[in-house]
Amino acid sequence: MWGYFFLLSIAIFLLTIFAVIFRPFNLGIGTCAIIGAVLSLVCGTVSFGDTLEAFSIVWDASLAFLGIIIFSLVLDEIGFFEHAALRTALACGGDLKKLFFALMVLCGVVSALFANDAAVLILAPIILAQTRALNLPPRSALALLLATGFMSDSASLPFVFSNLTNIISAGFFGISFWGYFSSMWAAFLLSFVASTLISYIILRKDLSAKLDISVLRSEFKVVANKQLFIFTWIFFALLLVGYGLGDAYALPFCVFALGGAVVFMGICARLGAIRARVIFTRTPWQILWFSLGLYIVVWGLKNAQYSELLSSFLLLAKESGELVLVFSSGLASSVLSSLMNNLPAMMLMDISLESVGSNKAIYAAIIGCNVGVKFTHFGSLATLLWLYLLKSKNCEISIKTYLIFSFKITLPVLFITLFGVYLWA
Repeated sequence: MWGYFFLLSIAIFLLTIFAVIFRPFNLGIGTCAIIGAVLSLVCGTVSFGDTLEAFSIVWDASLAFLGIIIFSLVLDEIGFFEHAALRTALACGGDLKKLFFALMVLCGVVSALFANDAAVLILAPIILAQTRALNLPPRSALALLLATGFMSDSASLPFVFSNLTNIISAGFFGISFWGYFSSMWAAFLLSFVASTLISYIILRKDLSAKLDISVLRSEFKVVANKQLFIFTWIFFALLLVGYGLGDAYALPFCVFALGGAVVFMGICARLGAIRARVIFTRTPWQILWFSLGLYIVVWGLKNAQYSELLSSFLLLAKESGELVLVFSSGLASSVLSSLMNNLPAMMLMDISLESVGSNKAIYAAIIGCNVGVKFTHFGSLATLLWLYLLKSKNCEISIKTYLIFSFKITLPVLFITLFGVYLWA
């Protein structure tokens, strides 16, 4: 009987992941996840009580991440990111190598401050448009896209809000906003530097073209309301203060993330800089039921004792010392993320790490789900979204090309970053 339950749980999980990745009948990712959750309930791999417990864990993270995306979409609508990308390109003076490093910095900053999905949603089309406006050779354009696409995930480490996996883990283990940052800032810097330098070493032969940057001035707009541009930075600083206050008073993370986004959107709409209806249309609402539905499906794996097997492996690694535990946790989450997508992998790792009792192992698992996830093209939703966006704009990157690049860069960046969290977390 238990063997049947074991197989049924994994079958529902695999079916759900397959549907999320390939989206049959053009179903949304949230719809696919909810169908999987309903199947889990009907087949008995989870109970109604499990569903309520999953909801109690995921609701804050989902609403907070939704707020971060809305905030980023408002910034995109007022030209904030396009302005930043234009100024970055103009500052490079026609040197493609300088443009490479400048775009890596821009992508790293946006991913860290506005989340990896925002970096993909907003910067990928802008960078593609720049490569076309500059009339770059195909290999040079591909080099910029591959490097910045990798950076979108590898730089999503320093803040709780930088990635949905961070938010879920911080909420699950009760890690405070500033407590998380103080443990992950060094790992973030190592990941950022390693991603940039290793990408350059791999792609340097394709970064020798000369640029005529004068064409960018006519192709790209700047922020129409410069006062609003300055206010954006002030508002973001106030948000960071708000996150700290949330820690002090034990307030849900979404109070400031979603609440701040709504307030900022209201101010911009009041000033006539945006239309709120456009923002609501672009908002990926399916995130709300995607994370809930997927967590319920993963709970079925927990009930089938998959998490206990993973816990046993991690506890065995712990007996060999903290360094072995950190690398075991990071590699386990990397493999799981690459095979099953990073969100369910992070959920399963959180449940498994609960009995291990190591903060460094928790941070290592997050690194695996953010950096090690790049081993495959379906490891993270950000990567799937990145490939889909480029394809929709007639720029198709083959899976073979992506995998060759990702296998060269992912493992060294992952090891360097894990070593950083071992030393400084």
